[in-house]
Amino acid sequence: MGRQPVTRNTPAACQPTEPLEAQGIVNYTRVFYNLSEPRLYEQAIRRREGLLAQSGPLVVRTGAYTGRAPNDKFLVREPGSEDKIWWGEVNRPFTARDFDRVHHRLLAYLQGREIYVQDCYAGADPDYRVPIRVITETAWQSLFARNMFLRIEDSDELNSFRPEFILIAAPNFHANPEVDHTRSEAFILVHFGKKLIIIGGTGYGGEIKKSIFTVMNFALPQKGVFPMHCSANAGKNGDTAIFFGLSGTGKTSLSADPERILVGDDEHGWSDNGIFNFEGGCYAKVIRLSPEAEPQIYQCTRRFGTLLENVAIDVETRRIDLDDDSLTENTRAAYPIHFIDNASPTGIAGHPRNIIMLTCDAFGVLPPIARLTPEQAMYHFLSGYTAKVAGTEAGIVEPQATFSTCFGAPFMALPPTVYAGLLGERMKKHRSVCWLINTGWSGGGYGVGERIRIEYTRRMVSAALGGELESVPFEEEPFFGLSVPTRCPGVPDQVLRPADTWPDRDAYRRQAEDLKNRFRNNFKAFESQVEDALRRVM
Repeated sequence: MGRQPVTRNTPAACQPTEPLEAQGIVNYTRVFYNLSEPRLYEQAIRRREGLLAQSGPLVVRTGAYTGRAPNDKFLVREPGSEDKIWWGEVNRPFTARDFDRVHHRLLAYLQGREIYVQDCYAGADPDYRVPIRVITETAWQSLFARNMFLRIEDSDELNSFRPEFILIAAPNFHANPEVDHTRSEAFILVHFGKKLIIIGGTGYGGEIKKSIFTVMNFALPQKGVFPMHCSANAGKNGDTAIFFGLSGTGKTSLSADPERILVGDDEHGWSDNGIFNFEGGCYAKVIRLSPEAEPQIYQCTRRFGTLLENVAIDVETRRIDLDDDSLTENTRAAYPIHFIDNASPTGIAGHPRNIIMLTCDAFGVLPPIARLTPEQAMYHFLSGYTAKVAGTEAGIVEPQATFSTCFGAPFMALPPTVYAGLLGERMKKHRSVCWLINTGWSGGGYGVGERIRIEYTRRMVSAALGGELESVPFEEEPFFGLSVPTRCPGVPDQVLRPADTWPDRDAYRRQAEDLKNRFRNNFKAFESQVEDALRRVM
């Protein structure tokens, strides 16, 4: 077979050491290796994949899927990994034979098409980074990969690049559930043995990002590294803080402190060297984003190089409307992290002095700030508690307790106790202090009380990170055994004690007991796998 036309974003228009054929992709019409943002814009517009907005970003639609499809994600059961995987509702098994069938049909589908390749890294620490190759059938998804992962700027390094993991995304290729044994036409299939991920039937960019995160969550603990679904920042003196939290708890907002350096907004590893960002970009939710509340992220939605998913745009004026949720509430912006003024240029920082676990307690009983022991930190990490409120999802009419272990269950390939053990080990070794921060309700639950004021939460986080609470007396809260500061600069003392904010103390007690029982019932899944100290936490 003759050599197909090749385009590269390097001075020498030659194929890399490992060409596309090494991944079994042949008979394509053209392959584009590592195109720059302007050239990917040109390709996407030529192919009518998206629109150039007036202010600079590329606006695309992801099709029927405007968010992740967790029920369509499967891990291949194969000899090299099956004994390590945390099988169950999160990690569903897929047979190697069915994987091969879908893979072969996908390779056939890609014949005669234009192919886009981005060679990059996951992991800023050279000791633990994973070389990845992202192969897509669309130019805009290639831009997504270029924005989200760590770019390789040196042309010689690109020419000699050899990927360890391959990801192929073809949103217009659909599975046949009856033949392929998928759940629907969409699929996200991860094969750790072949170091291969194939995605089809969905154009949502987050599937690419989170599939690589799943890879890191599987591989790094086996090297003694703790992978974390968290944001991270560092003070001017180098003191590092990490922020765990599920959607809606304030993880992005509270870690985006203009007085501190942003290390990363979503995924990190904690090794013997310190912490490091897995990514080279940010993937921010932008629905109803305001220049006052989130000025830096807002400005990123007005920049050339940013990719906007499912954001409304006027086709005549090409103006975007961040308030329009007609397509989805989950509108997204993907942009390089260097678009943020105070972002770390290395993505690497020291061992965390402080660990923040964020929860949005819609029942209004958890204190707004509490200091956790290592055992309590492991317990709350395994629990991953927050609460959804009415309006956040279809069918929710009253607060619902939500437990997502490790604050990111859908991406944890190994048993949760593996990650919790790494957290406890790291905390004790580096004497990190863990804080539980409730950004939810006070004075009553959702619909009765009020949301804790963001300025109070920011002040409490600042006091915790700045050491202002070290000389403050603490008292034990009676229901959850939490150690609560009796005062915090800039915060009314009453706010620190939830019971004092409720007009009906008996109602507070009943609600606290109810939430405590929810924690206990959820933790039963881990009781046989943890030490007595964790079982006694609550």
